Amino acid sequence: MDPTRFVINSAEAEQMAKQSDQTVLQLLPSLVKSAQALARPPISNYHVGAVGLGSSGRIFFGVNLEFPGLPLNHSVHAEQFLITNLSLNAEPRLKYLAVSAAPCGHCRQFLQELRGAPDVKILITSSEDEKENKISNNCNNKNQEFTPLSDFLPHRFGPDDLLEKDVPLLLEPHRNGLSFCSDLCNGKINGDNDDDLKYAALEAANMSHAPYSRCPSGVALVDVEGKIYKGSYMESAAYNPSLPPVQAAIIAYVASGGGGGYERIAGAVLVEKADAVIKQEHTARLLLQSISPKCEFQVFYCKKN
Repeated sequence: MDPTRFVINSAEAEQMAKQSDQTVLQLLPSLVKSAQALARPPISNYHVGAVGLGSSGRIFFGVNLEFPGLPLNHSVHAEQFLITNLSLNAEPRLKYLAVSAAPCGHCRQFLQELRGAPDVKILITSSEDEKENKISNNCNNKNQEFTPLSDFLPHRFGPDDLLEKDVPLLLEPHRNGLSFCSDLCNGKINGDNDDDLKYAALEAANMSHAPYSRCPSGVALVDVEGKIYKGSYMESAAYNPSLPPVQAAIIAYVASGGGGGYERIAGAVLVEKADAVIKQEHTARLLLQSISPKCEFQVFYCKKN
């Protein structure tokens, strides 16, 4: 397995499990240390790895990211990275999650944005947190070591409290119906990738999960080789655990497997509504200036069709 890869396809997962005389589900905990090695926590030096099994049979990695020089709330939690990784790869459902440490309250809340969140099964692999894993009466069945998310957050607050039942949740298709405002742009970008970058950011905004503020947004990054990475804003019913679009795009950059430094990010475009009640521009600019000072950042405004 490529040590920098963040997705394992179902066929390879089956083969890996077979070679180790395990089921795919039993394989998940053994991959957590590999995920931890990919984390980027230069402030805490505390590496968190999360490994998820999707309904397609694919395995996904998630890691924590920290950004020196910025407030801690700009950080990305491993579970947020994992869910974004599923979204980037059009994975419709997270079924099981193995993680190196007990999910913090922030992540337990963020996971509530998934359809059927209480039924997502979690296994904590660190020895000090093994007590959090509920073992059923069938102790010989390793699958039973996974604990439902509902046990980690028994009195949940989430989409059911604020949204109608037919509103799409995280990992479900979003079609926000946004298009560019022809006369509302804060600047002009230069280079061969102008249109590609701009429309990638619009596509990300159209896939954004923002049912609470109704302010979808998206970011597209381009590296020095011209490769584009896009990320969509993802809201939480509790507001604070929401993942900004620039962090989502950085996840796409890291998850691409290149392993390059952030200074390789050469350009960025944010697309958001001109009349948005919450704005991503200033915090996105702050983060990008901190991690890649030479990155050219532009904002384009959109409207709902």
